[in-house]
Amino acid sequence: MADKLKILFLCTGNSCRSQMAEGWARHLKGDSIEPYSAGIETHGLNPYAVRVMAEAGVDISGHRSKHLDEVKQIPFDYVVTVCDNARESCPIFPGNAKVIHVGFEDPPRLAKEAKTEEEVLNCYRKVRDQIRAFVRTLPESLNTKT
Repeated sequence: MADKLKILFLCTGNSCRSQMAEGWARHLKGDSIEPYSAGIETHGLNPYAVRVMAEAGVDISGHRSKHLDEVKQIPFDYVVTVCDNARESCPIFPGNAKVIHVGFEDPPRLAKEAKTEEEVLNCYRKVRDQIRAFVRTLPESLNTKT
């Protein structure tokens, strides 16, 4: 069997979207993908992200917010930016890493106007489910994105 694809999911703060993507990739595609996540900055692991992922049967509670510098030495096959800020700030990676962008809305921003905790959670669930749908298309869809 070929080596697993090394994929980095990159976000602004490595607190929510990139963490969910890493969790889904590990859960759904762990046989073919070795997923990582990091941020341009570190904002800490978002408790709502942990909660909605747990609802879906994926435990990311042991994850921590990592800065891009902590994983830069890994020879990634792909770097997937999951927010516009990360795409704009994405550095050049050594080796042959192909950088692709698949943007997802920011759950904390979506939840800003929420009146109840359930409304907040629904914002996170929406993005969680969008990320799950994307991860299910991996690795095949990586060659069609730019």
